[in-house]
Amino acid sequence: MTEKLETATVGLVSDTHGRMHPKVLQQLESAGCQAILHAGDICCHETIAALSNLAPVTAVGGNMDRNPQLPATEMLDIANLTFYILHDLGRLDLDPKAAGIDIVVFGHTHRPESFIRQGVLYINPGSAGPRRGRLPVSMALLEINQRQALPRFIDLD
Repeated sequence: MTEKLETATVGLVSDTHGRMHPKVLQQLESAGCQAILHAGDICCHETIAALSNLAPVTAVGGNMDRNPQLPATEMLDIANLTFYILHDLGRLDLDPKAAGIDIVVFGHTHRPESFIRQGVLYINPGSAGPRRGRLPVSMALLEINQRQALPRFIDLD
């Protein structure tokens, strides 16, 4: 008997600050994302509407968001992996490994990075909005295949 493979492409964006880079939508559409996660500092409801035209969006609020409907954190399952989304990693108030979380998506620093801590993958896609100093304008795609997640950062400039 052949087991069905669980695969997905997940778009990761953060810190759009009301001015999402125009290449974000192109990148997400060409990747064929099944889900899009926004890690806060959205600052504009049109951003979520535009992203929602491409795939289901899960978003959290950041320190610059004034929308009380945006939760501070979200947890969801995609392709048999559990994701935890928050804006500022410094406000993480749980132990992801103990909570059964596989991937933590965060923003706030505008610095794209990924690392593994205690078997949990942490990903900050960087800022997909206005440039901050010398930091790149970026986003990430996460390719999931058989519970293996591979992040790929995209420089938008």
